[in-house]
Amino acid sequence: MKAILTLLLAAAALAAADAPKGPPLKEADAKPPGQNKVTFTVKGDKRVIESNGIPEHKVATFPNRGNPNAISEQKYRLEVPANPQPLAGGATGRMMSAWGVALNGVVFDPGTAEVYNDGDRSNPWHYEALMSNTEMGTTPKIKVGLGLDQNHGHVQPNGAYHYHGIPTLLFDRLSGGEKKMTQVGWAADGFPVYAIYAFAQSEDPKSELKKMKSSYRLKTADRGGDGKETPTGKPDGAFGLDFEYVAGSGDLDEFGGRTGVTPEFPKGTYYYVMTEEYPFIPRKFKGTPDPSFSKQKMDPHSNLGGQGGPGAKGGKKGKKGPPPDGFGGPPPEGAPK
Repeated sequence: MKAILTLLLAAAALAAADAPKGPPLKEADAKPPGQNKVTFTVKGDKRVIESNGIPEHKVATFPNRGNPNAISEQKYRLEVPANPQPLAGGATGRMMSAWGVALNGVVFDPGTAEVYNDGDRSNPWHYEALMSNTEMGTTPKIKVGLGLDQNHGHVQPNGAYHYHGIPTLLFDRLSGGEKKMTQVGWAADGFPVYAIYAFAQSEDPKSELKKMKSSYRLKTADRGGDGKETPTGKPDGAFGLDFEYVAGSGDLDEFGGRTGVTPEFPKGTYYYVMTEEYPFIPRKFKGTPDPSFSKQKMDPHSNLGGQGGPGAKGGKKGKKGPPPDGFGGPPPEGAPK
């Protein structure tokens, strides 16, 4: 028995050693430069979000090592379908500036502009902001990641603060520090976005709460790259292409969601769940994303999306190309708008 336990512990230690590790997050101990302003209104078949993009919670100090940009107010006017419908086959996040928007008006933007070996941005080998602690390209070398804070947020060159993962302090406020199913935003296709927990039995609101697991897993085969335009070695999570969807391996579908009842949608809806592992924020859409989330609509003069990285000083500018893939009904009275 002791020998079996020893083997199990050794296997667990090996798995932990092989698990992808991201750069350390910076403490959110600074007040944002301004007050949070956001409104949600339903107009006809659209839910309209107007926001200055300033979070209501504390953030890290920006600029910082890994992120040379300062937070500034934005002028967002975003729209999502008030009665979203699934699209046959879904849609990717290609050419979208942001994947969705949080209830505080800060956008969800999971992808990066940083590409292996400072390559052309059309190169699909984009680094993962929350996973990569390797040298991102050759000029500049970013060994400390992209300067994300404990909210998994950092800043675009145009001053837009945005999330690459679970918005920790927003989630804590909305959940009241309790373990419960908590809506944190809306996807660009209009479906609601929850974080971490959902009902174990999707159609039973009385079932226990369960921490949702993504169905994306690290690939097992070597990357097979040439070391110049494509990386070599074993997939370790540094790149989005290190992962693949494995149906049934987790709780969520390839779009990062599931269908079921929620506190805001007691009759049921399709909904997304932000997870603690890749993809953190989904990269695809179950429905059709609204064009207000496109690059040109959000900020035609920025490099938002790509899906936007922080744009380290001194970095070689690759050509702007398309980013890698990915990046119900109206709620009842009292639901978040």
